[in-house]
Amino acid sequence: MNRNFSKRLLFIGYNFAPELTGIGKYSGEMMHWLAERGHDCTVLTAYPYYPDWKVQEPYRSSRFWYKKELHQFSSGGRLRVIRCPMYVPKEPSGVKRMMLDTTFSISVLFRMLPLLLEEKFEWVISIAPSFQSGILGVLYKKFRRSRHLYHIQDLQIEAAQDLGLIKSSFLLKVLFGTERFIFRNTDIISSISEGMISRIERKAKKQLLFFPNWTDTKSFYPLLKSKTSLKEKFGFNTDDWVVLYSGAIGEKQGLDALLHSAKKLKSFTRIQFAICGTGPYKEILETMAQNMNLNNVRFLPLQPKEEFNSFLNMADLHLVIQKENASDLVMPSKLTTILSVGGLALITANKGSSLYKVVQNHQIGVLVKAENQEALNNGILSIYEDDGQAILRRNARTYAERYLALDEVMGAFEKKLLNYQ
Repeated sequence: MNRNFSKRLLFIGYNFAPELTGIGKYSGEMMHWLAERGHDCTVLTAYPYYPDWKVQEPYRSSRFWYKKELHQFSSGGRLRVIRCPMYVPKEPSGVKRMMLDTTFSISVLFRMLPLLLEEKFEWVISIAPSFQSGILGVLYKKFRRSRHLYHIQDLQIEAAQDLGLIKSSFLLKVLFGTERFIFRNTDIISSISEGMISRIERKAKKQLLFFPNWTDTKSFYPLLKSKTSLKEKFGFNTDDWVVLYSGAIGEKQGLDALLHSAKKLKSFTRIQFAICGTGPYKEILETMAQNMNLNNVRFLPLQPKEEFNSFLNMADLHLVIQKENASDLVMPSKLTTILSVGGLALITANKGSSLYKVVQNHQIGVLVKAENQEALNNGILSIYEDDGQAILRRNARTYAERYLALDEVMGAFEKKLLNYQ
């Protein structure tokens, strides 16, 4: 990139590389892409903790203080990552998540003060959650007369309200009021799905930028080799029909429904369920599976990145399960990678949600009602008995190449920053 067009960019958000799932994956890939393009990027983030809810190695020994990492690129770009200490609860709850957000904000604020004396960042990019990162972005914008982009990956306040994590009407009033302050003082607000954008636009009273999550179509792609050898590689029998859930294991996914499906379909001995990943809800699910005597459910650790493409290709059916209240607030990041490998996905989403509309309009998966156990059971069984869904698999890969490719999404985003008036 011509250095005359490169920008100094400041990023604020607690999820970042090397986290392999969720928001951290996208934030890390975004800032690496921009630095490789020649931009001078500084990141204020936390130590990697998600989805295990504990700081990962080799960062644990330094997690109580600030740590700086520097990456230089042949393009002339630079990525400076400043890790900030914060409270990470072993068992997250509504109150503990608020403590996490607040300690991160305080920690970042102290480290941001010296940055006010450096050469100005032309753009500050803050990521929600936490919405408190938006406050920090506004503060930097006000002090240095910079531009601020507020990117909403998850409607955190609504999700906490809908899931019953925050019940105080006074506290909700304060939180929504703070959010309105951020909206008023932000140059660009962006989000990842049409449903989320529509809901935010009604609150923000301004037009939003569509900035979807992407997938690396070069690293994740359909394999021509037989699933038989892949199943053996990952410990399954060659004739097993593998139903896979891979991702964060939290309460909002409603994964207990998967265990009830496994119990209902236990007589179909070829159907094997695999739950892959980590998270605060995993031990609870493992205990439930033991109490239900489910010998057709396996719990697997998060797979290394170099094996993940093969692992996803191994599955006959992918599950994207969400609770009804979350179906229009969160666009599941796991779905983008499933589409990229040409996977067949069974997705719980109700009519009217943005996820339902995308899947139906592009015919990229099988839809069943959210939080409807019978619909989930019947959906799995019907696909098992008639696995003639080749067209959905082709559509999935085509959709990923056309709409979700990393270079296409990030190229449009970069252009917006460079040309903003």
